[in-house]
Amino acid sequence: MTQELEPIATEARALREAPVEPKPSRKLTALLGLLATLAALAIAFVVYSGIRGRRAAAENLAQTAQSSAVERVSVIHPEPGGKTDEIVLPANMQAYVEAPIYARTHGYLKRWYFDIGARVKQGDLMAEIETPEVDQQLQQAQADLKSVQANMDLAHTTAVRWQSLLEKHAVSKQETDQAVSDYASKQAAADASMANVRRIEQLQSYEKVYAPFDGVVTARETDIGALIDGDSSTRELFHLADIDKLRVYVPVPEVSAAQVRNGEHVALTSDEFPNQIFHGTLVRNSSAIDPASRTLNIEVDVDNTGGKLLPGTYAFVHINSIGTPGGLLIPSTTLIFRAQGLQVGLVRDGRAKLVPVTIGHDYGASVEVTSGLSPGDAVIVSPSDSLTDGTPVQTEKGPAQ
Repeated sequence: MTQELEPIATEARALREAPVEPKPSRKLTALLGLLATLAALAIAFVVYSGIRGRRAAAENLAQTAQSSAVERVSVIHPEPGGKTDEIVLPANMQAYVEAPIYARTHGYLKRWYFDIGARVKQGDLMAEIETPEVDQQLQQAQADLKSVQANMDLAHTTAVRWQSLLEKHAVSKQETDQAVSDYASKQAAADASMANVRRIEQLQSYEKVYAPFDGVVTARETDIGALIDGDSSTRELFHLADIDKLRVYVPVPEVSAAQVRNGEHVALTSDEFPNQIFHGTLVRNSSAIDPASRTLNIEVDVDNTGGKLLPGTYAFVHINSIGTPGGLLIPSTTLIFRAQGLQVGLVRDGRAKLVPVTIGHDYGASVEVTSGLSPGDAVIVSPSDSLTDGTPVQTEKGPAQ
């Protein structure tokens, strides 16, 4: 039994001899517990934040997908029409009176007196032509006239003599009639010869070229010694233009032809004078639409006493246009051209609605609608080709008209 208890005594002795470890304090135990709690909270926060972020991203993605499925459109509201607007049309300025000056006789240019840019008065001598052939023709015609007049005088004396003898029954009536007829023939020949002399004298008078009206020489197409051919109308000597008043011809589109009123005052502008406005009067129109261009040709006269404007200048004519009472103005970019006719897209209850409209006046960037719209309608700007009735849309404010 002693042998059985010996191991137990040995173990008890070892336990007594082993060093005793000190027990942890309460503060250390509390600190360790607090750190463990904070670590658990941090892990829980990280897990919660991750779950929440993934949920928000999923919701955002779903919302974005839903928004992308709805077409976004810009809208505007129609503006009241029926007011005075302005039509700006291109035009060309022309001299009020202009004409080419041609020669009417044959010869050589002796001298000229006015060059381009010179102002002339009606009746001013512009050039002289030397015509030696015409001078000789005149002398020959005058000589022929004298010969014919001499024969006529002899025939007249003979006719008178035979008539006196006829009264005395000294000659026959047949012979008297022949003498009278010969006098009449000679008289006609004299008249013809006189007419030929006057014709050549008229050709000789064309040796001097005079200005037919007041104006400016815009071209000189000849020089001293140049051959002058009166039978040719292809070569002019001078070109003369009256620029104290200008004619401005304007093609007005057919849709605006009804706005043209003779006697109306209009404004003109030119790129040559960007900060200046000129004034003219609409004096006449063609009273017919050109079938080729579908335009009405009108004439505007502009006072140009100072000579500031030049013929041939490209200008713009501003014509007042009165819209249709009750009409509404919308941008041209809102119109839809389809097989169903002219339409515009409206936004009603978050969906697109296509409605037909009727156009009154076309102002280019905008048009006047006479039926189909009301002032409170939200009109879609630049609608897509795929826009149909009932398409869900989101609206945003469109550009200013």
